[in-house]
Order: sequence, then structure tokens, then C-alpha cells
Amino acid sequence: MSIVVDSYALGPIQTNCYVVRADRGAAEAAVVDPGGDAADLRLELARMGARCAGILITHGHFDHLGGVADLAEGTGADVWMPEGERALLERYPAFAPAGAPGRPYTPDHLLAGGETIELAGLSFECIAIPGHSPAHVAYHADGCLFSGDLLFAGSVGRTDLPGADWDTLLDSVRTLADRFPPETVVYPGHGPQTTLGDELARNPFLAELRA
Repeated sequence: MSIVVDSYALGPIQTNCYVVRADRGAAEAAVVDPGGDAADLRLELARMGARCAGILITHGHFDHLGGVADLAEGTGADVWMPEGERALLERYPAFAPAGAPGRPYTPDHLLAGGETIELAGLSFECIAIPGHSPAHVAYHADGCLFSGDLLFAGSVGRTDLPGADWDTLLDSVRTLADRFPPETVVYPGHGPQTTLGDELARNPFLAELRA
């Protein structure tokens, strides 16, 4: 399968949003973490000739949620997100910084990890990866791992936020390392893509896993 991933830096802190298609000519796409700028995203989808078939959310931090309501309402797409963080979307203004774009929305499907989501001609495996946030999940499809804010190129997610925990984050990275091959392409919530193997070999924050 020639899965196609297009990346857009959206919202106030340029969070990575991914448009995922089964191939370049696919008529449907899955959208991962639309952090804002839903109107621009809809224009991009129209340019591709792809309908937004569903929205996948890795975790409930505001910068990953800012475009969810507008995109879902504008396209009719269902929203999947971790059950343990649904309140951060449903009560968005209570958790987002003042002035941050975005509105409350009720997700259609709640996840805990272990589910398989059939969407846009792709099978997304949902994996629980707490640590940066308590109910954080990742999505894996065809050698591509959408890791949210757990793992970045050369870094990892913050653990100084409510519900975050360093040891739990390391355990989640270990879970991914045990589950997927090193050539797995990691599409993080911020910064450039990388591979699982490169991060396990060189990421300074993962030295404990190499010991």
C-alpha cells in the first residue's frame, strides 16, 4: 500500500496536522490532530479531491483541538479521541488559553487503546501511550505512527503538565519500540518526521532505554 501523508503546521503554535490517504488519488482522507485553521485545511482537502472521512485526536491539549469543531461540522466527519480526555474538547474554553481558536465539541467515538479504526480505506491501530498526558493515544497505519506529543525528532513530550509523568512516558516509548520495527516512520505533533529506530538510537532523552 502506498499510504500518503501530508503535513500542515496549524494553529497558534504550529502543531502538526496530518492528512492521511490510502494513495495519491484517494477520494477520502483521515485527518489527525487538526489544531486550527480548519477553513484552510478544507481548501487543501478540496485541492486534493479528498473528503474528510474522519478526525483522529491523539490527546486533549488545546493546540491539537482548535480546528476540530469547525472541521467536523463543516465536513460531517466523525471524531475519535481518548475517552479519558474528552472533557478537554467538550469543555474547550475551560482548558484552552484565553483567545485560543477553537470551540467545544462532543466526540463521536471514545478510545482507550487496543481498537482498530477502519477509515478512508486504511486500518488505524490505536495504542495507549500515556505519559505526556494521562490518556494519550497513538495511531499506526501501514508503517506510519502518528505519535502526538509523546516522541519527537531528538526530544520527547513535556512531563511538567497536569497528568504527565516521566516514567510513564518512557514506558510508552518502550511499548512502541517493542511493538513496531525500527523503520516505522514517526509523525510527531511538532517538528519533523523521524523513525522509531533513529530515536531509540540517538535521542538523548531515551538514554535510559539504551542502558
